[in-house]
Amino acid sequence: MLISSNKSWNLLAAFAGIFFTLAFAPFDQPYLAPISLCVLFGCWHKTTPKQAFLRGYLFGLGSFGIGVSWVYVSIHEFGGANPLSSGLMTCLFFGFWALFPALAGYISVSIRNGDQGLKAILVIPVVWQLIEYFRGNWMLDGFPWLQSAYSQLDTPLAGYIPILGASGTGFLVALTASTVVFIFQHKKHWPFLYLLLIAFWIGGSFLKTVKWTHALGNPISVSLIQGNISQDQKWLPENKLKTLMLYKELTEANWNSSIIVWPETSIPAYLADVQEWFLRPLSKSAEQHKADLIVSLPTYNDLTKEKYNAVLTLGKDSALYQKIHLLPFGEYLPWQPLSGFILNKLGMKLGNFTPGKKNQVLLKAGGYSFKTSICYEDVFGALGIIGLPEAAYLVNVTNDGWFGHSIEPYQHLQMARMRALETGRFMLRTTNTGVTAVIGSEGKIIKQAPLFKTSVLNETIIPMGGMTPYAKLGDLPSLIVLPILFFAFAFKTH
Repeated sequence: MLISSNKSWNLLAAFAGIFFTLAFAPFDQPYLAPISLCVLFGCWHKTTPKQAFLRGYLFGLGSFGIGVSWVYVSIHEFGGANPLSSGLMTCLFFGFWALFPALAGYISVSIRNGDQGLKAILVIPVVWQLIEYFRGNWMLDGFPWLQSAYSQLDTPLAGYIPILGASGTGFLVALTASTVVFIFQHKKHWPFLYLLLIAFWIGGSFLKTVKWTHALGNPISVSLIQGNISQDQKWLPENKLKTLMLYKELTEANWNSSIIVWPETSIPAYLADVQEWFLRPLSKSAEQHKADLIVSLPTYNDLTKEKYNAVLTLGKDSALYQKIHLLPFGEYLPWQPLSGFILNKLGMKLGNFTPGKKNQVLLKAGGYSFKTSICYEDVFGALGIIGLPEAAYLVNVTNDGWFGHSIEPYQHLQMARMRALETGRFMLRTTNTGVTAVIGSEGKIIKQAPLFKTSVLNETIIPMGGMTPYAKLGDLPSLIVLPILFFAFAFKTH
């Protein structure tokens, strides 16, 4: 009977992980996040640390197995690996990340040690969020996919995002689940717990009405160009001129906009190869039309032999930004020489870029400075607040074409919305194949282009000033309070 019961709980944990993924884009069922965590935390009740580890791992397999299945598309269709190798690497990938909810279960049950008081409510959310923060910001330079806060952009808890950011809001999601589980597990009533849940959910609704930032000037007209160049065609030498002419023609048709943005590495050539004959005339045309053009391309330093992923502004203010936070296994190889050896055996040739300096001067377009991010730099909250309050809006150029017709472009867009809400700034997000979008300062999508279609998205944005509480303090409050609580609980246990 006990074995049968354990199997049932294990299966329940796995299904909870699957439903957890449905809370995120493109499924957009946000309340499944706290509900799924309720099930998981319930599976950790009156069990051993080892059993909690197993159930946490099964939860992770369910969530990451679906939620990051797009890795297979990237490895197989665009990385060139065969189906067997691609499937194996994908399984290893989500199997690795599944270790983190497993670790949260093991540590939580070990520390809780049968406690039935306030500690029983707080231990799991504290441990859960600390491990989520480590996974999202430090492990392999950070992998914040499927962190619960990103599912809450359209719920009352979104009111806390400009104050606490993704990390603090994620703690509130876990705290909600832990409190509900505690209430159901105890026969006697705890009125203050009901009041607590009601208070911070209603409080979130109220906070959504607070305006943390303010307009600096009149609306600015913008055009975001989505070239829709297939990833397997993008870098072919015979397609370079055709690609450049496409972007040039789409730009010339929209010189009436104040800001025009091209996606990540929209120029399939190094800066030195196109600067004189293509970019310089384009920059003069932009200046003549009183417009600013934001393009992206790789640069190469002949002296140091270093390669950078960059964004370049053309027009009145010409300047360069070099990507700071590089993509592991895409733009550089961690765990050398092992990773390089494995990828060479699989026949996969990936980039070898150098990170840019952290103290780069903000780029300027439309008369205002803006915060630049390239590709997945926009999934890191701490990186997104650098340059505020000087930056009046955000610009993200990316290329989700690596993931084909998968759910990844929608997940990435959802995470970009978090950065807009955390900073109280509009975001211009331009992608190669989609999803190109204009995001408002409240994290809402104002307008977006269809996937896999050459298009130009025309809209207006408002330059914003001021600072949200999160922009001022970042993750510091979470990084102070949560470790203090953790060590207090751990010390009390021993």
